[in-house]
Amino acid sequence: MPAVFLARAKGLSKLLGLCLIAGVLVAAVLFPVAAGFGAVSNQAAETVNNTSAEVEERLPATNTKVTDKDGNVIAHLFHQNRVIVGADAISEQMKAAIVAVEDRRFEEHDGVDWQATVRVALQNQMSGEIEGGGSTLTQQYVKNYLAFVVADGDPENPEYAAATETTIARKLREARIALDLEKRMTKDEILAGYLNVVPYGNEIFGVHQAAEAYFSTTPDKLTVSQSALLAAIVNAPSSLNPIRRPEQALERRNVVIQLMADQGRFSEDGPEENQRIADEIKQEGLGVGETLNQTYNGCVGAGTGHINGFFCSYVVNYLVEHGFDLDEIKRGGYTIQTTLDARATDAAKQAAEHHVPKNADGVANVMAVVEPGTESHKVRALVANRDYGVDPAQYQTQIDLPSYVTTFGAGSIYKVFTAAAALERGYKIGQQLDVPEVYTSNTYRGPNGPYQVRNASQNLPEQMSLTDALAKSPNTPFIAMQEDIGVGAVVDMASRLGLREGMNEVNLSGTAIQPDSPDGRLNQSQGDAVTNGNQGSFTLGAGPTGVLELANVSATLVSGGVWCPPTPIEEIRDRNGNVVPIDEAPCEQAVDKGLADSMVVAMSKDTAPGGTAVNAATNAGWNRPMLGKTGTTQNYASAAFIGATPQYAGANLIFGDTPSPQPLCNGNPPHLCQSGNMYGGNVPARTWFDTMNVLHDGLETAPLPAAHPRYS
Repeated sequence: MPAVFLARAKGLSKLLGLCLIAGVLVAAVLFPVAAGFGAVSNQAAETVNNTSAEVEERLPATNTKVTDKDGNVIAHLFHQNRVIVGADAISEQMKAAIVAVEDRRFEEHDGVDWQATVRVALQNQMSGEIEGGGSTLTQQYVKNYLAFVVADGDPENPEYAAATETTIARKLREARIALDLEKRMTKDEILAGYLNVVPYGNEIFGVHQAAEAYFSTTPDKLTVSQSALLAAIVNAPSSLNPIRRPEQALERRNVVIQLMADQGRFSEDGPEENQRIADEIKQEGLGVGETLNQTYNGCVGAGTGHINGFFCSYVVNYLVEHGFDLDEIKRGGYTIQTTLDARATDAAKQAAEHHVPKNADGVANVMAVVEPGTESHKVRALVANRDYGVDPAQYQTQIDLPSYVTTFGAGSIYKVFTAAAALERGYKIGQQLDVPEVYTSNTYRGPNGPYQVRNASQNLPEQMSLTDALAKSPNTPFIAMQEDIGVGAVVDMASRLGLREGMNEVNLSGTAIQPDSPDGRLNQSQGDAVTNGNQGSFTLGAGPTGVLELANVSATLVSGGVWCPPTPIEEIRDRNGNVVPIDEAPCEQAVDKGLADSMVVAMSKDTAPGGTAVNAATNAGWNRPMLGKTGTTQNYASAAFIGATPQYAGANLIFGDTPSPQPLCNGNPPHLCQSGNMYGGNVPARTWFDTMNVLHDGLETAPLPAAHPRYS
């Protein structure tokens, strides 16, 4: 991705080319103390040219903003905490303060203050050493640019040493570049460039972030007192830290105010009026709080209560997976507008925590919300009852619970894939299926012989339609159906409908694969392992699953069988405002539209009497047509629910998030236990309905499609 510089700070970009074209100054004028100056001059020129060649396209690192779909900032990503602003966005008081303390003759010289240079040269000659002083703001701009942009502020970088060493070569380099810089940039541009580049302590770079951190304001609104403090701490941000050393900072601030008065920068009415104003301003406090208004870097702390951290992390991972360089993202000053819907996120977070409090020991409740469509599937919310953060004592985690593929299954939700694959091979949604209490397979093998499965519910009818089977969820007819069409067809359908990562990633089968595995399963994906191993349990959903992909499965079905990648990206713009393309996978017709529509109809009875989610729907007052499916894994290790209307699709998964998970028990709150009684129709379905009631409030009731005759 090419880095594009901010137009408002166009003067900064000009600096990069100056090292190549600046002329050599007369050594005896600049540094009379230097013997053999010709050699020094040549050395400096070579250093400058080498530096330019290495950093020809290096630009000041600038904060990248991550926003929600409405443009509200949810996170910042940066290498150096800096936001570049133009000269017109910096108060005149700030400009006056920095000139007063650093370079009172700034408006008069041409980049080098010859008076100061001669004075310092004479002092150097007297002392026999190269000392500081005499540098103009333009020269300091050059020094800071080389130190914090070219050398990245890294003391281990040789360019940093070259930019900060006390040598004639360095002074010459700065002077040469400064003289040419003044020919190419206005004084205002140079001032803005300097104020944008320099550090202000506390890992803050540039006047924009300094104004925000210390005073919760913007640089165009900085007062004299505030400006004087920032100008004071620029050259000694550690020793004059106003948080840790307020007395020293106040003393130096007042020095700056006095310099401004001595230079007549407050009034044209003479020294007495300038002094009166200065004395009045000196009475003001520092105006800095006990803590900084700090900009958080990264996804930890994203959003009030860390609510957006999981989504932010998904965005970063998504961009990296799609070819973006993370270091460039942190430096490039991009604006990444995401698909995050604050209302959906808040509703899902409240529902997740309501049904499983964040302090529930060892129990995670996660949810993903996706907006269906035939041109995109936009991710609207990724939440958990946990917070995204680094403090486990506060129930925080940096594991991407709502977006990664967990080691836990979704249970009977996988029967959806078996049903869809069966329709593709001639089954009908109204077709009657045998429902024996126990089914012994002649195809699949268990640990002790033929694979045998029984239904979780008793007293089921001996036969029921495929539609009723999806609602009541007996196990035996789906094992028989998978046996008939082949487990490979079911795995393929799962991948096509949305479990792309879950089926295709290597070593996600949930069981250890030994290097000397006799069946050759080393480095197989879950899908290959299931297919090659002819695992009959696949339709019962014991394998690793991700809740985001489950949500996208229901979005695919309700979108007429069109699969799209679950995208968190609305638009990306570079620091110049230009759109940056992202190469996402195109949407595709994963299954025939008639098949998808028929599956929606077949899954529409889960909230009707007899359906496994009817109680949750009734208690939530849900009365809209929808598709839904519950799932519970063996031994109640996890439970899930997927559902969708034409407007929103979502999925919930509850599981144990401890190193040694146990069965889950439904209770207040849900908890780990020895036996387990957690079903998909409990916490997962309740969380889904509570979320979706909020999101559908005010929306028209959208009808479901009709089943296609071919699949009816």
